[in-house]
Amino acid sequence: MSDDQEIDGTSSPALRFGEEFRRSRRARGWSQTDAGARMGYSGGLLSYVERGKKPVSLNLAVRADHVFGTGERFQQLWRQYSNASLLEGFAEFTAAEARCHRMRTFGVGVIQGLFQAPAYASALAAAAVQRGSITSEQADARVSFLATRQMLLNRSKPPFIHAVMDESCIRRLVGGREVMAEQMKYLEELAAQPWVTLQIAPFDLGERAPFKMPLILLDLPDRVVVGYAESQARGHLERGREAVAAWSREYDLLQVESLSTAASLAMIRAVRKELS
Repeated sequence: MSDDQEIDGTSSPALRFGEEFRRSRRARGWSQTDAGARMGYSGGLLSYVERGKKPVSLNLAVRADHVFGTGERFQQLWRQYSNASLLEGFAEFTAAEARCHRMRTFGVGVIQGLFQAPAYASALAAAAVQRGSITSEQADARVSFLATRQMLLNRSKPPFIHAVMDESCIRRLVGGREVMAEQMKYLEELAAQPWVTLQIAPFDLGERAPFKMPLILLDLPDRVVVGYAESQARGHLERGREAVAAWSREYDLLQVESLSTAASLAMIRAVRKELS
């Protein structure tokens, strides 16, 4: 990628930071090397930052504001992209998510963020505030951050998505019956898209379910496949070929064991009918 190639900064906060940095640098006629010399970073690192391929540190954001004279603009962008309410490692994942051309996901317990309707996402954030896990401001930032990620689904050429959801995702009542009914309708609408395949892993899959936690596999433009998994405390972007290959094999088994797309959609409609 050349120094002057355009990037799409609307698809993730990481790319938005990179685009703003690139715009400020170009306005001053600086190369990446020139900007790096003023900030104490290499031009190579700044190239990765501009493309959303490297996590941005607070120190880099502070130095960018200083050399560009932008007040706290870059620090605000950093907070959007690396908010304290988000899991460690999540910002790195979203930078990869924004570039993927195929995505395979498995969700358990609650519907994964990319597939959440606005009211469902807000209910989860509000519950986190009530537990004292995050502040009201962080809850707003979390919901806003999710809306930015979901722009991925509105591209002219969105990635191909295969989503498997544990039955618990559609059975667990989040936000009340009305919110859940809206969420089921949203899943139906997603499933109707030609680039989305949606399956439900039923409860009776039992011990045959290969995963016990949420998992995402991303196929990137350079043909690299990365995986992302979460624990309660942090997220981890897995790049190791053997680990990712093992996850891919187990995901293939999960697809075979789960309900067909027609049966999955029928279950979602039945749940929506029960809620209504």
